Amino acid sequence: MKNIKQIGAAAMVVALMAGLTGCDSMTTRQRDTAIGAGVGAAGGAVIGGSALSTLGGAAVGGVIGNQVGK
Repeated sequence: MKNIKQIGAAAMVVALMAGLTGCDSMTTRQRDTAIGAGVGAAGGAVIGGSALSTLGGAAVGGVIGNQVGK
């Protein structure tokens, strides 16, 4: 079961990165926020394994990604 979660999280990260290639009209800050949210969501899913931890990870990652470029 743990392998399935890891494979799912890796697939989600790959899908997110592939989706972000179509977002070339974003500003640097918007891009960093989206990347932070994606990485945070993947991390939350792997660490917590529930929808709430995935959502929390996305929120925290988005905030961190938004603040990185300041």
